[in-house]
Amino acid sequence: MKNIKTLLLLLMIVLQPFQLYANNEKKGEKLDIPEIVLGHLSDAYEWHITSYEGKNLSIPLPIIVQSKASGKWVCCTAESLPKPFYFDEKHHGKIYEKLADGTTVRPLDLSVTKTVAQIWIVVIIMLVVFLHDDRKEAPGGFVGMMEATVMYIYDDVVKASIGENHSRSYAPYLLTVFFFILTCNLIGLIPIFPGGANVTGNINITMFLAVCTMIAINLFGNKEYWKDIFWTKVPVFLKCPVPLMPVIELFGVFTKPFALMIRLFANMMAGHAVILSFTCVIFLGWSMGVGFGLGLNTFSVIMLLFMNLLELLVAFVQAYVFTLLSAVFIGLAHKEEEAE
Repeated sequence: MKNIKTLLLLLMIVLQPFQLYANNEKKGEKLDIPEIVLGHLSDAYEWHITSYEGKNLSIPLPIIVQSKASGKWVCCTAESLPKPFYFDEKHHGKIYEKLADGTTVRPLDLSVTKTVAQIWIVVIIMLVVFLHDDRKEAPGGFVGMMEATVMYIYDDVVKASIGENHSRSYAPYLLTVFFFILTCNLIGLIPIFPGGANVTGNINITMFLAVCTMIAINLFGNKEYWKDIFWTKVPVFLKCPVPLMPVIELFGVFTKPFALMIRLFANMMAGHAVILSFTCVIFLGWSMGVGFGLGLNTFSVIMLLFMNLLELLVAFVQAYVFTLLSAVFIGLAHKEEEAE
């Protein structure tokens, strides 16, 4: 019974902002579902916790920007942002600076945003999990599960895709990528602080991970890999005088990491958007009245439970797929040793 009360209390805290939207709908204010969804998916200069009686409870995050006009650094919070800086809603609430001639520019922004703060939390969690080792006997429980996961990813993904000769060199990077994406995905499903930030649904983060994989592929690729790109084993008329196949192969150097970036970003962002949309539909039905909205709300609650379970599965699948494809692409850059 105590656990049920605790769960209901957490549910009330999480859903309280949407209740406020529903009340505003009854007062004549329109419930803008796209704005609510995009607001929760986008990055922010503060960590919103809840709303009560029209007031927002948020954790302020440090804003660090350099003025284009004076060159001076400004450190503040969202509540104390000085002029001429302002939040431009046309550019997803990013900070802009208004110059003396009336033009607006984007200052150098090194602020700790919600996404950055979430990454720090994920890093701390990973350090605590992987650096804490005080066992005196065979691992079991959570430690055993983590060790089994590490060995599975190394044996069945890294070693199987790259080969025995180079697997140990790339294992630290690939295992780090796997657990970073997995931890970000799982903590992003927690609707309250310290979770809720959609890190892997931010294309800047997925682009950085994809670029790291592209560097690992091309910087350490052997001569056979580059030979297959610029002088692949196809009929000569496909290579000269018009270098058709080399151009296609060179284009593939960039499309592989691009596919990694878009796949992870699109899947995670879409899942969060659907969950938030169904949550809004609950309170949209609530604002219509109990009788009229009963069927709509019941359907939305069922779909919410289904989508959360599906997202839990997707959190593991996307981490696994990104790591697997990265290992496969890296393995293709070392296929000379595998052939021997």
